[in-house]
Amino acid sequence: MSSDGFEELGRGFYWQDLTVGRKFRTIGRTLFESDLISFIGVTGMQEVLFNNLEYIEHESPTGKRIVPGALVLSVAEGLVMQSTLQKTGFAFLGMSMDIKGATCVGDTIHVDMEVTESRAASKGGRGLVRTLNRVITQNGDCVLEYTPLRLMKSREG
Repeated sequence: MSSDGFEELGRGFYWQDLTVGRKFRTIGRTLFESDLISFIGVTGMQEVLFNNLEYIEHESPTGKRIVPGALVLSVAEGLVMQSTLQKTGFAFLGMSMDIKGATCVGDTIHVDMEVTESRAASKGGRGLVRTLNRVITQNGDCVLEYTPLRLMKSREG
């Protein structure tokens, strides 16, 4: 609670709150055409699979506008961050990642997270937390899995 008596909403978890086996599901978010266009524009990922409608219609394995896996990961991290890490996350230390399937414009994704590791760091006031994050579409398909390791604040720190 703040000094003026208001409880702050949206604050993330401390590492001690994230016990092994705890599970979370984020809200969903639809991937729009404007997300794809903005992402490939800012990153320079100007591949015909993303920006050539003729090629997509005749050559795409899905026949739809596929979005880059890096965009799916970025949106997934945004969903995770806004609900679990505000003011308590210190650093993203690393991860493994496996793209399981195509994600397309119009798909709605959410992230299912499970805490797989949680321990105090060697330096006081912080801890290390690893989660298994599965990005799930509106059809229930897992399209991406990743295992971020994060440095997070301690409740006492």
